[in-house]
Amino acid sequence: MRRTGILGAAKLGGVAALMMLLASTAHAQQPKPSPSDLQQHRTTPGGQYQPSLDVLGEQKVEQPGTKPGDPVLSKAEFDQANQIYFERCAGCHGVLRKGATGKALTPDLTKKLGFEYLRDFITYGSPGGMPNWGSSGELKTEQVELMARYLLNDPAQPPEFGMKEMKDTWKVAVPVDKRPTKKMNNLDIDNLFSVTLRDSGEIALIDGKTKKIEHIIKTGYAVHISRVSASGRYLFVIGRDAKVNLIDLWMDPPQTVAELKVGSEARSVETSKFKGYEDKFAIAGSYWPPQFVIMDGATLEPLKIVGTRGMTYDTQEYHPEPRVAAIVGSHYNPEFVVNVKETGQILLVNYRDIKNLKVTSIAAERFLHDGGFDRSGRYFLVAANARHKVAIVDTKEGKLVGVVESKGQTPHPGRGANLNHPKFGPVWATSHLGDEIVSFIGTDPQKNKQHAWKVVQTVAGQGGGSLFIKTHPKSEHLYIDTPLNPDAEISASVAVFKIKDLASAEPKYQVLPIGQWSGISEGQRRVVQGEYNQAGDEVWFSVWNTKAQDSAIVVVDDKTLKLKSVIRDKRLITPTGKFNLYNTRKDVY
Repeated sequence: MRRTGILGAAKLGGVAALMMLLASTAHAQQPKPSPSDLQQHRTTPGGQYQPSLDVLGEQKVEQPGTKPGDPVLSKAEFDQANQIYFERCAGCHGVLRKGATGKALTPDLTKKLGFEYLRDFITYGSPGGMPNWGSSGELKTEQVELMARYLLNDPAQPPEFGMKEMKDTWKVAVPVDKRPTKKMNNLDIDNLFSVTLRDSGEIALIDGKTKKIEHIIKTGYAVHISRVSASGRYLFVIGRDAKVNLIDLWMDPPQTVAELKVGSEARSVETSKFKGYEDKFAIAGSYWPPQFVIMDGATLEPLKIVGTRGMTYDTQEYHPEPRVAAIVGSHYNPEFVVNVKETGQILLVNYRDIKNLKVTSIAAERFLHDGGFDRSGRYFLVAANARHKVAIVDTKEGKLVGVVESKGQTPHPGRGANLNHPKFGPVWATSHLGDEIVSFIGTDPQKNKQHAWKVVQTVAGQGGGSLFIKTHPKSEHLYIDTPLNPDAEISASVAVFKIKDLASAEPKYQVLPIGQWSGISEGQRRVVQGEYNQAGDEVWFSVWNTKAQDSAIVVVDDKTLKLKSVIRDKRLITPTGKFNLYNTRKDVY
C-alpha cells in the first residue's frame, strides 16, 4: 500500500478537510463533497506534498482495546488500517491523531461526525487539501470504509525510544584507534557528491570531476540528508527510518565505522562546527519519538536525549508530538539550531556542557520545516511552510530577528539561495510548493538596512510544486526546480534566471529540459534538487523515476546553460538528494 514521493513527499490527509470536518457537529448532516472539486485538488501542486511517515507504517504496534459501541476490527484489519494511517495520514494529523499540521482525529471528535461522514470525506476529499482517496482509486471502497471504522477507535501508539533502546542499536564497526591517522585513498573528497539512492537504502559517492560512481554504501532507508564534519573527514547520513551512518572518508574504501538508530522516523542530522569543537559532537532529530539526541562525533555513542513535547509558542497549548525538522550547526557559538515543527520553537542547544545542557527556546512560528544560513553564516532563515512565513534567527546574539510573510504559498527553500541582488544587495531566496512565486529577502542589516529582513522582490517562475532553489557565489544564475508540478513537461525541467536580470520589472527565465537531456523516455522524469560542484561552474540535477525505471543525473554547464554530461548507471536507483561535500561542509548555497 506504500505511496511515496520525491524526498519523502507523499499525499496525506489535508488540513482544510479537517477544518471542515471539525468546525461543528452539524457537519454530519451536510452532503458529501462535490466530485466537481476533485480535479482542482488533483492539480494543486501544494496539495501534493506533505511529509509522510511511511517507515513508521511498518512499525508493529499493539491494538488498543475497544469500547462499547466501537466498530470491531480484526487484528488483520487493524494492522492494515494502521499502516495506511501512518503512511498517508499521520504526517498531517499526527501519529497519535491529536493534530499536527492538520486537525485532531481522536474518537471524541470522529464519533460526533459518524461513519458515513468520515467515509465520504475520505472518498471525495476537498480542494483545500484533503486527497480524494476513494474516487481517485488510491484506496479501494473496502479500504475507505475500513479507515472510517478505524478512526472511530482509539489510536495506536508506537513505542518510545529511550537510551536503552538507542544503545541496543548502536554499533561501532571500526573503533577510533583502528582507523587510519591519515587519508588512505586518492579521492578528491571536497569534490565528491553524496547522492541518496532513495529506494535501495544506499548512498553513492560520485567523483565531481570524472562523474564516476566511486563507491556505493548501504545506509538506512531513503537517506534524507548528508552532512560533513568540520574537518571534512566524516560523512553523516540519516535515513527516514532514523538510522544514522557515520562514514570515514579517509579509509580505502570509505566505509561505515559506526551506526545508530535514534527512533522510528527521522529527517535531520548535523555536526558541531564551532572552533574547538570540530568533529566532537553530532546531533540527530526524530519525527517519532519527538526528540533529539546528542552523540559522540567519532563513534555515535548517544550522550543526551531531549524530548520536544511541550507547549505551542502561540496558543500555549500542549502538543504531544512536535517533530524535529531542520538542524544546523552555529558558526558563532557552540550551539545547534534545532527547529521544532509543530510548536514553532527554535532551540539553541549549547553543547559546551552536555551534562548541564543549556537550551535557549526562541518563539518563532509554527510548522518550521527547512532553511539555511545567509551568506555571512550568522543569520538562519527557516520556512514555517504551513503558515507561509520565514523566521529569521541571529545565531551570534541568540535571538529572533523577525518573522516575515514569504508572499507565496508554502515556502520550501531547501537550504535556500544566497545572491547579491543588483538592486537590493545581499538577499536569500525561497521558492514555493503552492504557487510559482520566488521570494527574495534582504539579509544585510549593516550596508542595506532599509532592505533587511523583508521581502524586497517576488518573481514568477514556471509554476507551483518547487522543492529547491539554488545558486552559488561564483554563479550568475538562479535555478528553480518544480518536481511536484502536475504538468509533466514542467516537472521534468527547471527554470533559470540570470541574476543581473532581476533588476528589471518582470525578469524572464530560461527553461532547461533536463528530463529530455537525460535520454530517458519512460516514467515521470521528475527533476529535483540542483547542486553545484565545488568550483561552482556546473550544476547537477536528479532525474527521479520509480525504482523499476531508469533514473539519471544530468550535469549542466553553469556558464553556458548547456548540457555537459549525463550519468546513467543501473546502480543509480531513485537518486534524489545530492550533496557536494565541500559546499555542504562550508554551508555554501
